[in-house]
Amino acid sequence: MQFAEIPGLPETKEKLLNAIKFNHLAHALLFHGPEGSANLTMALALATYLFCENPGETDSCGTCANCQRMKRLVVPDLSFAFPVVSSSKEDDGQEDEKEGKTDVLSNWRKFATEQPYGNVHDFIYFNGFEKKQLNISKSAARKIIQTLSLMSFEGGYKIMLIWAPEFLHPSAANSLLKIIEEPPAKTIFMLVTSQADHLLTTILSRTQKILVRAFSDEEIKSHLVDSGLCEAKAAEQIAMLADGNLREAYRLLDQVEDQTVRQVRDWFRLCATRNLKDIFILSDDFHKADKEAQKSLMLAGLNVTREIMLKNLDLDALLRTTEEDRTFIDNISKKILTEEHALKMYEAFNQAHYHLERNGNAKMIFTDLSMEILLMMAKN
Repeated sequence: MQFAEIPGLPETKEKLLNAIKFNHLAHALLFHGPEGSANLTMALALATYLFCENPGETDSCGTCANCQRMKRLVVPDLSFAFPVVSSSKEDDGQEDEKEGKTDVLSNWRKFATEQPYGNVHDFIYFNGFEKKQLNISKSAARKIIQTLSLMSFEGGYKIMLIWAPEFLHPSAANSLLKIIEEPPAKTIFMLVTSQADHLLTTILSRTQKILVRAFSDEEIKSHLVDSGLCEAKAAEQIAMLADGNLREAYRLLDQVEDQTVRQVRDWFRLCATRNLKDIFILSDDFHKADKEAQKSLMLAGLNVTREIMLKNLDLDALLRTTEEDRTFIDNISKKILTEEHALKMYEAFNQAHYHLERNGNAKMIFTDLSMEILLMMAKN
């Protein structure tokens, strides 16, 4: 990954390059930004620049042996830590046997190269980790310390990239505090997250924050057009819908209909027609789905509710739904006529998502939410 491969963000690239130029690069960097931002790609581009044998003023050369190896993320002095399936023996810090049976590192490298703007949910589905608890264990923290205690293979930098550090087990995070604060010479920690507010304060205080903002519409549009992925008109529409999220832009580019939005449409229609029998069947299906799919449905419901609120306020220019969904929004907004009802629905989806996060009974949550939606529609 090179800086040139990342659309826009000139201010962040310049900040990192100046830190190297003036020898002000911190030994622990926290790359944080919203979902779909360049937090991971920016960290990888910096690592490529530091390992490059012939770096230029603004980017790595892209042709030396290390640059070629960085394309496959196989530089010997670059190590990774990321969340994996929790062990039943997590509390005593013993090794997770499952981790040894699967080449999770190869999977991580493949994921990072194929989906560099993906999120944790993408990683979970990529590895088949549905319905499993993930974390970065204390044993993984010990491996980090052990790895960094060894000499550099090539005499240059040693880089430890921790992706999704919000999944650090508390005991793992605490065991890393000392080495993050006082790492061996020429050792750099790169922490990459979209949820910096979930990190321990003791971790945050030991890192230099690199805010990676969301992409602008123009940056996404130019990237799609310059890469030959679509025409300018389509790129403009995609950029508006993506709202700074390059992951979402790629999804829209593939023209893959969001299954969860279609499920929300069907669900709301059942509520509007008071079809209790099919609602209860849908509730059973929801209960059988994995947790990530359940949460995705709640988030899709929040997005649909947002569209309904905009429609009720006659802010059609801000609507981001497709033509098929626009008809649905128009029809459903007639069932939820008041701003008060739309706000109540929005709060109901938020509460449902909150309880799912805390392992509430999915069937009860879905059924209760369905009854709330049904009653709101019935009042109009």
